[in-house]
Amino acid sequence: MTRAKIGLVCSGGGARGAWEAGIIRYLREELTPDVRRHVRFDILSGTSVGAMTACYLAATMDAPDDQGRGLASLWTSLSLEEVFKVAGESAWSVGRKMWQATRNDEKPDGWRLYDFLHPEPLEAMVHQRIAWPRIAANLARGLFDAVSVSATRIRDGRTEVFLQRREPGLPEWSRDPWTVATDVVLGPEHALASAAIPLLFRSVKVGDEYYCDGFVRQNTPVSPALRLGADRLLILSLRHKPRVAVDPPRLTSLPSTPQVIGKVLNALMLDRLDHDLDRLRRVNALVEKGRQLGGELFVEQLNAAMASTRGVPYRFIRELVVRPSRDLTDIARPHLESRANRESTEALPTRLLHRLAGSQLFSQAELGSYLLFDGPYARDLIELGMSDAHARREQLLEFFAPD
Repeated sequence: MTRAKIGLVCSGGGARGAWEAGIIRYLREELTPDVRRHVRFDILSGTSVGAMTACYLAATMDAPDDQGRGLASLWTSLSLEEVFKVAGESAWSVGRKMWQATRNDEKPDGWRLYDFLHPEPLEAMVHQRIAWPRIAANLARGLFDAVSVSATRIRDGRTEVFLQRREPGLPEWSRDPWTVATDVVLGPEHALASAAIPLLFRSVKVGDEYYCDGFVRQNTPVSPALRLGADRLLILSLRHKPRVAVDPPRLTSLPSTPQVIGKVLNALMLDRLDHDLDRLRRVNALVEKGRQLGGELFVEQLNAAMASTRGVPYRFIRELVVRPSRDLTDIARPHLESRANRESTEALPTRLLHRLAGSQLFSQAELGSYLLFDGPYARDLIELGMSDAHARREQLLEFFAPD
């Protein structure tokens, strides 16, 4: 019997991605050794910050016991002041940038928000903390089968899936004209392109094209994992789904600009996971009912008839979705508020950054939970991720159990 291939799907959400590190750490460190040896990922698929997670795991697949600790260390080493670089700035330099932004002759191609909040240290971390050549080495050793990251091509708005496989060439891909796949040797530019939040982070040039965050069209990349051959899917969604729907209070006045910005970003970040899962489960029901009525011959005949239009065969896909048990905005809020109230003797740009982080632009508008690349916040998310994985322990054990 052919061994089932397990896919890990990592969704996007900016700084919220530290929660995913908590899930990985639990799987690699908290399960007993006899169980941990069955925890494997044959297919890695990521979008936005999930692309960074996927690439890090691909590059460290030769040292699985170190993956959880290493990924957690990467997140907790961040600080807001370093990610949004203000070190070396002064009141004069900040004022000069603001003045230049208002003068068309100073920047004829327009000004950009990241002229003020420029995350070069985050980019340097992606370049330096992921051993990119190890991805090809681990693929060649057969430690996993494929890894993909999704980005949005700015020229036409299409989702481009950059993938690297053990086998050469592209597998059968989607007929969707808004999605294309490209066989590449993955590098930092692909992960950064996938994670470039529009307006906030600079777009990334890959080859002759510019790209931004893959969440615009594909925040939870289930389809790439399936087309790369996954038979089981462990899906990490950064969207909290309360057990009981909560109707937020009605607005009593016109919404502020920060509120609108935050809600728009939140809406863009909301993935199509529920839609994809509904479609996946309907296909599973079709396969199971067909087997009951006509045996395996029914499935073979169905796939033969649909091969020319579908590209990949119908098959039963086992899935397990893990979500945060709490709204990650609620975890970010006290961290943001404490920065606003913090007494500081640091330089003016740093104090302004603290004030900005604690302002309504970040806290009320929910932007902070996406942009707070900061060690204390990351530690809280990692702890929550480990706790959420422990709460699903029995389901995880069943999911990874041998066939």
